[in-house]
Amino acid sequence: MLKRLVLILALLIVKAAAAQSLPVIEVYMPTVCLACIEWADHLRQNGFTVKVTQTDDMEAVKRRLKVPKDLEAVPSATVAGYFIEGHVHADQIKELLAEKPKALGLAVPGLPLGAPGREYSSPTCETACTILDKDSEAAPRVRREFYETLLVRKDGKTSVYARH
Repeated sequence: MLKRLVLILALLIVKAAAAQSLPVIEVYMPTVCLACIEWADHLRQNGFTVKVTQTDDMEAVKRRLKVPKDLEAVPSATVAGYFIEGHVHADQIKELLAEKPKALGLAVPGLPLGAPGREYSSPTCETACTILDKDSEAAPRVRREFYETLLVRKDGKTSVYARH
């Protein structure tokens, strides 16, 4: 029993230390965006300390962060000098912070279903497939769709950082 308690305490200490090593991520979102709130919660669950700023002028935020127009999504964020545009997975943000590339940031343009905060219930697909909800009497609805996380370089050009 004592060994188990010590192990649990050690795991809690390691988890707290890992959370402290991640920089604060500041999330900007329109007032009352439920998907954005879910994304911020996803970031918290993955060890980030999240500061949320709700604004009715997201266009000004995106201009200030120099987000290319064709890469825009709903939420924007900043972390360690990078912008994060859209529902980017916490693991990709952690990779960005570890690799420290010379870049403006990461982007998931639009609002793809299946991205963090944009999940449409289970099941998930490990092969980035499109899953249709066939249980509905209406036309099938997309439950999850293929999307890419893009690395935005300093010159504004992009490359695929991750595929989902």
